[in-house]
Amino acid sequence: MLALVLSIALFPPADPAPVQTDADEYTRYELLDPESASFRIIYEVTATASGATAYFNPIRKGSTATKEAVFDRMTGQALRFEVVDGNAARAGGVAGAPDDTQFIKVHLPRPVPADGEVRLLIDKTYRDPASYTTEGDRIVFSRALGINRNAVVLPAGYELVSCNVPAQVLTEPDGRIKVSLVHTSAQPLPVLVKARRLP
Repeated sequence: MLALVLSIALFPPADPAPVQTDADEYTRYELLDPESASFRIIYEVTATASGATAYFNPIRKGSTATKEAVFDRMTGQALRFEVVDGNAARAGGVAGAPDDTQFIKVHLPRPVPADGEVRLLIDKTYRDPASYTTEGDRIVFSRALGINRNAVVLPAGYELVSCNVPAQVLTEPDGRIKVSLVHTSAQPLPVLVKARRLP
């Protein structure tokens, strides 16, 4: 008993991680060569849980993630990260994180201050044949988007044929077409974008 008391006194249990919260999410999907079934994701998010020292970003099941990089938006500094399982994410404050889901654990450059925030940029490439495929002479991007602000950028040399939801269509400085989407529902938005190569 004395040994247990001394152990607790010398090594008190660590405080539980704060429940993860975030805000101001924005995702940009850059469609790559159709034959690769891959797209680059540039995800911006603000970590808002006071005291948090890490942020967990899920890797969608069915997707293979590569070329990951994380940056502090305030300084541009590259941040340390690793891929962990759902158990580690739950311990880190992600309520209900599934065991069979992997997460990018980002080590924040500073703890989130009270009533403050840490803005992050997560850059990764997904290979996901279920979301990005070809249909005859057209490319098809079909994906349920869970956040409210998104953009889908077509590969160079492609034009938009159709989009199943209201969108703003713009031309990027390099000539690529960007399809911007905003929705306010709490439910994921099923998005279907089709495009074809210009003559």
